[in-house]
Formats: sequence, C-alpha cells, structure tokens
Amino acid sequence: MRCPVRRVFWLFLPLFLLAGCTLGQPSGAGAETAFVPPVASPIAGAKTPQPTSTPAAVRAPQPTTAPTCTNNLAFVADETIPDGTVVQAGQTIDKRWRVRNAGTCNWDGRYRLRHIAGQALGAPEEMALFPARAGTEATIRILFTAPPKAGQYFSTWQAVDPQGRPFGDPIYMQIVVTEPKATPTP
Repeated sequence: MRCPVRRVFWLFLPLFLLAGCTLGQPSGAGAETAFVPPVASPIAGAKTPQPTSTPAAVRAPQPTTAPTCTNNLAFVADETIPDGTVVQAGQTIDKRWRVRNAGTCNWDGRYRLRHIAGQALGAPEEMALFPARAGTEATIRILFTAPPKAGQYFSTWQAVDPQGRPFGDPIYMQIVVTEPKATPTP
C-alpha cells in the first residue's frame, strides 16, 4: 500500500503552484488592463468601394514675383556741409542732402538708410529713410560728430528697400577735421 501522505502531496502540489503564480500581482485599483481599440464592424449590405482611376497630376501655375514698382534714389544737392568743409575736432555736424525719389515706389517707414563706407562718425549704422512719394524730393538729415583727431574723413550711405536690397545713388559727406584751437589765458 502506498503512503497516503504522498497522495495528498501530489494532490495539493498543483494548488500551491497555481496560488504562487498570483502572489506578486496587484488586484483591484492598481491593476493594469490591456486596452483594445474598437474595431469597426462591417454594416450589412454596405457596398465595397470600387477603385477609380487617378487623374494625371496638373502642375499649378507658379505666381510671378514681378516687382510692382521700382526703387531709385537720385542725389540732387548738398544742403549743408559741402565736401571739404573744415570742422573742429568733436564738433557736432548737421548734414543734409536733397534727394529725389526717382523710382515708382513710395518710400514708407520700412525703407532704411544704411552706412556702407568710411566712418559712421557717431551716427547709427542704419536709420529710417525719410518717407517720400514717387517723383518727389526729400531732405535726408544725419547728425555726425567730428572725430578727435585731425584729418580728412568721409561717410557714405545707401538707401535700402524693405527686403534689405540697396538702390539708388549713394550719398556721402567729406570733411576736414582740425585740432581745436587753444584759447589763450589772460
């Protein structure tokens, strides 16, 4: 006769193994559940769409970016500080040029005047260009400061459109700086 303990052992062994497999898993609130997205079920009697021929690709016309107007600045005259004017070192210089908007574009607040050569002489490197309608004249004014050392100096400027493209005649100022005169003490 066989031992009843062995039968009980073999009878309960699978129960212990099954119970041991579930010990480490959380139950209830913290348990993760697999998400299965809904699947569309076919509707009875629905027709299956039939393939159609694809039309040949038609190339859309590209818009042309022809300029609607032209930019041009024409120098007319120096209103102040003619070329070669002698100034004292450190002196403030009020330079004005008379120019004509010789293009067909109106200059608005987006148009700029940019320093392109020589010394800026204390002026900003770029500033607003005086607004002017096409075909009219305008005065461009820049305040400069003469350098502290004696010598000949020039500053050249160019108009630029809203896209930063230069146009028209460059304008410039040419000065001769002298040392400041010493005042005699009595």
